[in-house]
Amino acid sequence: MTALALEDVTLTHPDGDGRLTALDAVSLTVAPGELIAVVGPSGSGKSSLLAVAATLLRPDSGRVVLAGRSAGELTERERTRLRREHVGIVFQQSNLLPSLTAVEQLLAVEHLRGGDVRAARIRAAALLASAGLAGDRHGRRPHQLSGGERQRVNIARALFPGPSVLLVDEPTSALDHERGARVMDLLAEVTREHGTATVLVTHDRELLDRADRVLAMTDGRLAPA
Repeated sequence: MTALALEDVTLTHPDGDGRLTALDAVSLTVAPGELIAVVGPSGSGKSSLLAVAATLLRPDSGRVVLAGRSAGELTERERTRLRREHVGIVFQQSNLLPSLTAVEQLLAVEHLRGGDVRAARIRAAALLASAGLAGDRHGRRPHQLSGGERQRVNIARALFPGPSVLLVDEPTSALDHERGARVMDLLAEVTREHGTATVLVTHDRELLDRADRVLAMTDGRLAPA
């Protein structure tokens, strides 16, 4: 079973009088519970890969299949709904709202969905605890948390809606090696526990042993590392 598939995807951007190829006939399949790491230099196409996988960018050609649906055949509204229901994104910076506590960061998602906030609070507390943030840390605001703890809240927030696909952009870039290793351990753990299809972009090759597969992006092309 495949949760995410990119089939012969090409993406270009305007570049002066021509076009710059960001993704060059890229194909990728990710199964539930699988963690794939993508490495490569800046400008190689890693961020474009995540944006296309998240259906935030339409490729020039090729197909993106998410949760069994071909994104290119959907309207913008349908793609937005597909993304909201099936994709969790962990950005390089945690981008937490400074006025909200850790648990409120997750509940803000439920407010937007119009769900049962009371039940959501119990689920949010359990998810934060599984991410290593138990007890009084639920009530702490971002400035009261370490960089590693903020990234853990970021991961829990992305997992809160129950996505089938988790896309992670350089989660350890602002952390020292020890905290970065803990975040990578957490990502590997939640991938297996929640059965997400996880694609992780990283520059830190020392932490790649947590991944099931490692791929290298070079000039828009994807190949085994």
